[in-house]
Amino acid sequence: MNTAPDLHASRDRALSFNMQLVAHHDLSGFGGIGEGMAMQLASDGRRILWLAHESAPKNFTGVDVTDPGAPRVVVQTELPHAKVRSNSLDVVGDTMAVAYQVQTPGAKPAGFELFDVAVPEKPRLITHFDASGPHSRGVHALWFVDGEFVHMASGAADFQPRHLFDDQFYRIIDVRKPTAPVEVGRWWLPGTREGDDAPPPQRLDSKFDAGFRAHNTNVFPQRPDRAYVGYIDGGALIIDIADKAHPKLIGRWRNSPPFNGFTHTVLPLFDRNLLVVSDECIKDDGFDWPKLVWVLDARVETNPVPISTLPPAPHSTFARRGGRFGAHNLHENLPLGADGHRHLLQRGSSRIRHRRSVPAGRGRVLRSRGADVVARGCDPVERRLCG
Repeated sequence: MNTAPDLHASRDRALSFNMQLVAHHDLSGFGGIGEGMAMQLASDGRRILWLAHESAPKNFTGVDVTDPGAPRVVVQTELPHAKVRSNSLDVVGDTMAVAYQVQTPGAKPAGFELFDVAVPEKPRLITHFDASGPHSRGVHALWFVDGEFVHMASGAADFQPRHLFDDQFYRIIDVRKPTAPVEVGRWWLPGTREGDDAPPPQRLDSKFDAGFRAHNTNVFPQRPDRAYVGYIDGGALIIDIADKAHPKLIGRWRNSPPFNGFTHTVLPLFDRNLLVVSDECIKDDGFDWPKLVWVLDARVETNPVPISTLPPAPHSTFARRGGRFGAHNLHENLPLGADGHRHLLQRGSSRIRHRRSVPAGRGRVLRSRGADVVARGCDPVERRLCG
């Protein structure tokens, strides 16, 4: 019989519940993994786990996890300079999309690149999509699951935000011709761009203001006409993209104020008419607590209604352990051919851990209470947000 873990355990005890550590790899001393994790089934039958690095000097790493007990690095690439990060990536077949965000608006490379990874040891650059500009830091996060469109949180050369923190919005890029990607649609929160008729949105308290900009921009094959977008201080959005050239906001839910902002991920559970929405903790020592995972009733998508939150770990036990305390990302139920029995759940500042979990039930949400990546090398917008 499984017994619940003692969440009030002492500082020197690791917590484990229904999970067993299978393997650990130090990535040749270069951890600092960001939010990009994707699995490739290579043509020779190997399973390659691709990982985006949160900060320089490394760009992305490919790890052969065919034998989960003996992971092996097959390739590790370099970033062009220390003031760029490749925080996000996705893989479809033998094509990988990698995001690039710079520290200073106007710097390069800012955008994303497509790679041919048919031979995982030798990634081949297909193209670079330039999203640089005088007010742009490039792409923070991207979503690429159908092989046809990249959905991303990005700046652009022709976009000037009214506020420094509002520089990334939702963009849709057609990559059906991989060597010549082209933007087909975009959406930003009205009032955040210079020249908008709408007034600027009311900002959160300056201690918590993280910006009205896009983060995760997820589109699932069950509803290819919908984008589920975490818009940081703008809340959880449902956007109609049936006409990709003219995206339309149809549903929005905000918890801030009174909470402290930073909506990160919006995960639909289609067969249950639910949305699971995560906040992101961005301050050390619980300064921006509480940061929660919310469950919304989405039967009427124009009016999502909160019905519960997932149980958080005890504040008194964990908030002062160092680093961030609270929610961050979710397993996003990527529409890939995984077997459902192994899940990569935990990221650390210098390592990855591969844990075997019990098979997930239908619609079950899996989440790790493990530490998130420790923020380093923050750009001017994010430096103050990283504590």
